[in-house]
Amino acid sequence: MHPTILYMTYSLEDLKLGKLIGLKELKLACDLKEFPEEILSLADTLEVLDLSDNQLSELPDTIAQLKHLKILFFARNNFTKFPSILRKLPILNMIGFKSNQIETVPENSFPPKLNWLILTDNKINKLPKSIGDCTLLQKCALAGNLLEELPDEMANCINIELIRVSANKLKVIPNWLFELPKLSWVAFGGNPVAYKAPIDTAIDLFHWNDFAVQDLLGEGASGFISKANWISKNKDVAIKVFKGAVTSDGLPDDEMGIAIAAGFHKNLIRVLGKIKNHPEAKIGLIMKLIAPSYINLGNPPSWETCTRDVFDDNISFSGAELHMIAKSIASVCAQLHGKGINHGDLYAHNILVNKTAECLLGDFGAATFYDINSDAASSIERVEVRAFGCLIEDIFGLVNENEISHLLRNKWEKIISASFVSEVKNRPSFSDILVELDTF
Repeated sequence: MHPTILYMTYSLEDLKLGKLIGLKELKLACDLKEFPEEILSLADTLEVLDLSDNQLSELPDTIAQLKHLKILFFARNNFTKFPSILRKLPILNMIGFKSNQIETVPENSFPPKLNWLILTDNKINKLPKSIGDCTLLQKCALAGNLLEELPDEMANCINIELIRVSANKLKVIPNWLFELPKLSWVAFGGNPVAYKAPIDTAIDLFHWNDFAVQDLLGEGASGFISKANWISKNKDVAIKVFKGAVTSDGLPDDEMGIAIAAGFHKNLIRVLGKIKNHPEAKIGLIMKLIAPSYINLGNPPSWETCTRDVFDDNISFSGAELHMIAKSIASVCAQLHGKGINHGDLYAHNILVNKTAECLLGDFGAATFYDINSDAASSIERVEVRAFGCLIEDIFGLVNENEISHLLRNKWEKIISASFVSEVKNRPSFSDILVELDTF
C-alpha cells in the first residue's frame, strides 16, 4: 500500500555509538523487542522512522519527543493495541501498522495531521468514533480485519480519496461511503455484505505440468506473474500465481473471479484459463502474453503525491494519444460497470500502453462485484468516474499546449470538471463520457 522504501537500513550499533546524528530517515530491522531510546537523539532531524520487521509490542511515551516525525512504519511487529501516544506527534501524517495483531484502536489515538493510515491485516473489530476528526485523511487501508461496521462519524472524513475495507466482517456498507465528495478508489469485497454476482466465472482448467515457467515478469500485492511456455499448444503465455493471502486491496479469490467475469474487451488483458494441480496448491490464471512494447503508463503514487500517480520526467502525449487512451479506458469501465464490477484501482500504473497509445487495463486486486440494481449502484460507478477524471487530468497535464486547440482544451476541461463534481450522483456515467468523447 505504501511506496517502496528506498533508504538504507542502519545498524543498532551505529545508532548507539551516535553515528546517526542528523539523520532524517531511519530504518532498523534487527529483532527489536523494545523501542531503542537512542532514537530520541535524532529528535531534531528525524522525519521518517521505519521499524518494520521487529518484535515490538508497545511504544514509550518518550516517542512524543520526535516532533519532526512525518512518516512512521511498524509493519510485521507484535502490537495488539494501537499506541495512543502517537496523537502527540504534531506533524505525523503517515502511519503504517500492516500485519500486526492489533485488536484495539482507542479513541483519540490519531495525530491531528493524519492523511495516510495503513492498518491492513490486523484483528481490529471496531474503529474509534474519533476517526471522524481526521478531516485531512486521504488514504485509509483497512483490508483484512474483523470490522463489522464503519462508524458514521467517518462521514466527516471528507478528504478521503482511497479506502480499502475488503476482507472484513462488514454486514452493511453505509450510504455515506459512496457519497464522500473526493472518494475515487474503493475496495469493499470479501465481506458478508458483498454481492454474490450471478455471473458464470467458470473457465477451463489446465494442468500445471503443461507449462514450462520461465522469466519472472513482475510481482504485485496479490501474486507473481511469469512468462511460461504452454507446452501442448507450443505458445508463450503469462501465468499469475496468487500468493493466497490478504493483500492491501483484498482477497485473491475475488481478483481471480472478477478477472474472468470481466469478459473479453480489446483493452483488457485476455484470460485464457486457470491452472490446476499446482505443487503448492496455489491458484492461478493463464493470460495472454503482452508484447514487450507495452510499458506502464505511469508509476504508483509517492509519499508526496499520496493518491496521485507519478510520471517519468521525459514522458509526454499528443492530443490524439490522450483521446485514444481516454476512450479505451472509458469503454472498458463502461463494460465492467455494466456487469456490476468496480475496478477500484483505476490508475495509470495499472494501465499498459504502447507507442501507438493502444492500452490495456489490468490488476483486479481491488475489484468488487456489486448489484447493478441496488440503490448504491449509480454512486459506485460515479466514484470510479472520479478516478477516471484524475487519470485524464494527469495525462492532460503531459500534453503540449500546442497539441490541443482551444476548443478541444475546453472540452477536456469540461470532462475533468464533470468527473470532480462534489455531488457524486451529478457526475456523468462512463457511457455519458463515451458519448462526449465521440464529439471530439
